[in-house]
Amino acid sequence: MKFFVDTANLDQIREAQDLGVLDGVTTNPSLMAKEGIKGKDAILKHYIDICNIVDGDVSAEVLSTEYADMIKEGEELAALHPQIVVKVPATKDGIKAVKYLSGKDIKTNCTLVFSAGQALLAAKAGATYVSPFIGRLDDTSTDGIALIAQIVEMFNYYDFETQVLAASIRHTMHIIQCVEAGADVATCPLHAIEGLLKHPLTDLGLAQFAKDTQKMS
Repeated sequence: MKFFVDTANLDQIREAQDLGVLDGVTTNPSLMAKEGIKGKDAILKHYIDICNIVDGDVSAEVLSTEYADMIKEGEELAALHPQIVVKVPATKDGIKAVKYLSGKDIKTNCTLVFSAGQALLAAKAGATYVSPFIGRLDDTSTDGIALIAQIVEMFNYYDFETQVLAASIRHTMHIIQCVEAGADVATCPLHAIEGLLKHPLTDLGLAQFAKDTQKMS
C-alpha cells in the first residue's frame, strides 16, 4: 500500500517524508485555508513547495465546478510541476474533465467519490486515482470500508488501471481496514500513520531492555 499524507502543513509533510514511508500528498481548499494560505499565487506556490519536499504524486484540486474552467485550471496546475495530479470532483463536468486531461497525459484524482457508480465512470474516463471518502460515509451510517472493497473488486474484475485512493481516513484502524479491503493508497493525517507504530508490548519491551541494561553496567 502507498501512504499519502493529507495536509497542507509543510512541517508535517517534511516529518512524514523523513519517516521514510511517504509516497505522496493530497490536499484541498479546506486544508489550504487551515494553514492560512490565501490567494491564487500563494496557493500555486504552496503546491510547488510541497512538490519540492516529496518524491511522489501531489494532488492539487481545481476550484472550478464548470467543465471549461476545470480544464483551464487543471492544465495550469499540471504545468506547475511533473508530480502534480489534478484533483477534480466526481460530477458530470468533473468526469468530462478527467477524460480530457487523461487524454493529454495529465494525471487525475477523481475526488468526493461516494458510490461504486461514480468510481466506475471515473475509471472509464481514465482517472489515475479515485478517492472514496470513507470517514464521511461512516458519519452517515454507511460502511465506507465496504465501498472500498466493492470498488477494488470492480476494478480488478474489469482490469482498470485506476488506483483506489482511500480518503477521509480518521484513525489508524481505518488504515488497517483499507489494507484488508485492498486499497492501493491510503491518504490520511500523519498521526494516523504514526499510530501504526504504537503497541504497549513494544513500550514494555523497551522498558525491560532498559532495566536489564542497567543491571549489566
